[in-house]
Amino acid sequence: MEYVLLLAIVVVFLVFKDRPIMVLEFKDGELIKSKGQVPTGFQKSCQEIAHKEPFSGRIKVYKTRFATKFDFSKTIPNKVKQRIKNVFPHNTPTSKRGKRA
Repeated sequence: MEYVLLLAIVVVFLVFKDRPIMVLEFKDGELIKSKGQVPTGFQKSCQEIAHKEPFSGRIKVYKTRFATKFDFSKTIPNKVKQRIKNVFPHNTPTSKRGKRA
């Protein structure tokens, strides 16, 4: 009985664990921490945006099945959020998209 309960806890932990593909953390317009495989062009663009309009906060990028989702901290202004979304390199796989069986 205890094994079933322990297994259920482990499964719940694995399912609901926060797993972004990349994380960028800024403080006063400077990139202080990056985690994951961040494309160099995207990282440079984010640093330029932060240099022009200094902000503090965290950006998390999640990969879903068909799209990329951004999670910004509340301290990042909406104007900066949109600029960061615009410079993100969206790579769409074309191998199976639009084909029918």
